Amino acid sequence: MSYSIGFIGGGNMAGAIVKGLISGKVYDKSEIIVSVLRNESLDRIKTELGVDATLVNSEVAKMSKIVVLAVKPHFIVKVLEEIAHVLTEDHLVISIAAGITLDQMKPFTGKAKLFRAMPNTPAAVNAAMTSICSDIPQSDPITKTVFDIFSAIGKVEFITEAQIHAAIAVHGSSPAYAYMMMEAMGDAGVLLGLPRDQAYRMAAQSLFGAALMLLESGKHPGALKDQVTSPGGTTIVAVASLEEQGFRNAIIEAMRKCADKSKEMSS
Repeated sequence: MSYSIGFIGGGNMAGAIVKGLISGKVYDKSEIIVSVLRNESLDRIKTELGVDATLVNSEVAKMSKIVVLAVKPHFIVKVLEEIAHVLTEDHLVISIAAGITLDQMKPFTGKAKLFRAMPNTPAAVNAAMTSICSDIPQSDPITKTVFDIFSAIGKVEFITEAQIHAAIAVHGSSPAYAYMMMEAMGDAGVLLGLPRDQAYRMAAQSLFGAALMLLESGKHPGALKDQVTSPGGTTIVAVASLEEQGFRNAIIEAMRKCADKSKEMSS
């Protein structure tokens, strides 16, 4: 039995990627296998995703030419030790574990082609942002394969490995910042008299629409902000209050600390 792509790890992110690959018709269910830690997870993977599953990590590497390492960072070395003897120069290995560098993985992957990918949790709704890095040039055909895998769950950007800490701060962790903002907007809506569920829907749609306008218009975010802020109006009063509270500086500092933590994890 052979598969086009195998996942070591069957958590939320692996599941989101598998669903995206199937719905995007990149791979058929029969072309995918996932390895998990426990027997109870086997049935879950087979039922929820409709793909084959195994408890043996090395089977995934043995039967798949593309291997996605979708485990927590502290499990990566153990997993690589289990599959190192199976990997060949024909294998493509993609790690989605934060904090584990290409150089740290290369002693285990040998001549296999190696990539790092950083998708974020909106992969669950095919709206991920994924950063990809490798020593392999973008002109190599294998890079398109990696691009196609993660395009199935959202947008993709190529970066250098040195930029990965910034990417984690900008898009890896940022869904949490957005949820915090929407929660605060919902609380404010309730304070001002709106039902909570309605306030959350308004907040979410507004942030979604603002993001879509930025992506589709190509305009500077400051220019789009200026379109909303009429002289002496309600929005400029709110913007001035946010500036008084250090809104932008708080975001910048939070993201700087996020990147610093990523660097610490890599060392």
